[in-house]
Amino acid sequence: MDSIYFWILFNAFVLLMLGLDLFVFHRNAHEVKIKEALLTSLFWIALALSFNVIIYFWQGEQPAIEFLTGYLIEKSLSVDNLFVFILIFNYFKVPSKYQHNLLFWGVLGALVLRAIFILVGVALIAKFHFLIYIMGAFLIFTGIKMAFSQDNDVDPEHNPLVKFASRHLRITKMPVGGKFFVKQEGKLYATPLFLVLIMIESTDVVFAADSIPAILAISKDPFIVYTSNVFALLGLRALYFALAGIMQLFHYLHYGLSLILAFIGAKLLLSDIYHIDMRYALLAVGGILAISIIASLLFPKKDNDLPPPPDFVA
Repeated sequence: MDSIYFWILFNAFVLLMLGLDLFVFHRNAHEVKIKEALLTSLFWIALALSFNVIIYFWQGEQPAIEFLTGYLIEKSLSVDNLFVFILIFNYFKVPSKYQHNLLFWGVLGALVLRAIFILVGVALIAKFHFLIYIMGAFLIFTGIKMAFSQDNDVDPEHNPLVKFASRHLRITKMPVGGKFFVKQEGKLYATPLFLVLIMIESTDVVFAADSIPAILAISKDPFIVYTSNVFALLGLRALYFALAGIMQLFHYLHYGLSLILAFIGAKLLLSDIYHIDMRYALLAVGGILAISIIASLLFPKKDNDLPPPPDFVA
């Protein structure tokens, strides 16, 4: 799918949907309720699955399976990363009504970064085949590290970009109407929300270090890789508001994701020796996710083991 027209049409569609989301449905800043978040999340999931059907009839079964597998991996990794967004918003005491706007611009920046990473990654793998072994080993290492890591600490004071901005920009003490920049006494000031945006964008770079190698292990078609990433990211904001209060219930998802990363890494390392059919890979990814979610619901953590609920400032 190398035609530039596919890329132009798809990105035009994405920009149209983002424009409708920001300037029509969320023109006025408001706190997103769970019902609205669930309906919006279902809409984005239905849109992704509809696109998957288009891929099936347009390009065939293999690309469609690659898209669905990549989408599942990206979506599940996004769920695990949502807890970090909660910590960031709590740290900066971001009012609930401004969180959607922040996530919108954060996702928009992530789309640009992911496109760059994907195009560079595909080009490098095509030129240097040995990189798949490095990626495979990295994914196995990341999976093992994730399985034994329980901390999701967020420390903006030690984030180099936040430190740089705090040192070189004039920053207001309080948010100003959800804006990132304001003029006061003829001088331009950044607001604390701009620091939050920097934190979100910089953490996405860290997230991409896991997700991009994982999805490149599924498909080498940049269009499939990019579109599955985009659909997972587009539904991220709605998913955040739908799951923010109950994400701690899915405590085994963390281990399921670590197993998926290790499985994908092993698939890469064995790719020149033994080819794992994508249908089996899709079943493995879906099965691991289902088992980890069901196990979380059947064997919930005790109340004293759960982290406190998010304390958003209204």
